[in-house]
Amino acid sequence: MATNTEHTGNHVPGAEKMYHEDASSNSTANGGIHRQMTHEEHQTALAASRFGYGPLAHVSSGSRLPAFGGEFQPGLYKGVENRKFANPAPLGLSAFALTTFVLSLINMRTRTVAEPNLVVGLAFGYGGLVQLLAGMWEMAVGNTFGATALSSYGGFWLSFAIILTPGGFQIEEAYVSQQSELAFFDAFGFFLMGWFIFTTILLIATLRSTIAFFVLFFTLDLAFLLLGIGYLHRNAAGEPNPPIIKAGGFFGLLAAFAAWYNALAGIADDSNR
Repeated sequence: MATNTEHTGNHVPGAEKMYHEDASSNSTANGGIHRQMTHEEHQTALAASRFGYGPLAHVSSGSRLPAFGGEFQPGLYKGVENRKFANPAPLGLSAFALTTFVLSLINMRTRTVAEPNLVVGLAFGYGGLVQLLAGMWEMAVGNTFGATALSSYGGFWLSFAIILTPGGFQIEEAYVSQQSELAFFDAFGFFLMGWFIFTTILLIATLRSTIAFFVLFFTLDLAFLLLGIGYLHRNAAGEPNPPIIKAGGFFGLLAAFAAWYNALAGIADDSNR
């Protein structure tokens, strides 16, 4: 599994000269074994001599680029130098990260804040609408994975906001008046478990991707699972299980920071040099 990275632009003086000297002596080294480097090995080694292997060093090789979270691409993909659109992935990742960050802090009851009302605005405007638009642009640039993931999670935040809008759609009130609050908790638990299943499908697609890309979906998957269990397996008072909800909030925080990291990798590309 590779490291999710992008070019840093840190030039090492004399690196090209050292590389060419090593390449010229390659045929006589290793106990008399004669072997010339391939063109792909040549390009990869030259890029490494220039940029190193730091946390933002993304080395391109051949006509197909390796998996890269900054482009929201879990597998090999075509180069993007000649495309007419900007990379929409950092926008969608940032929208997801901020909304998840705030909700996760509330789920962990940070500074005793327990009501998620503030997240409704974020879920409608940033995590929902903006992320959905980013997903549509991913479709325009030909990224099926990015379009599916960002559009779906944009829809998640919009539906989340619709469910929890105070006095708006009255979904929770309908459950309480017709059945009970426990029925609403069960239904919301089903909602979260469905997103856990969907995230697991996306997680499978990132198994051979970059570490940061995989960590994003792994932590998000655990967050959905724990939050779903917290609503379905309630405490003695019949409320969502606080320790499990807090654990879900913790993994949600990790997912938010992983999303921001991948967004940074997508922003810090050659266009910024």
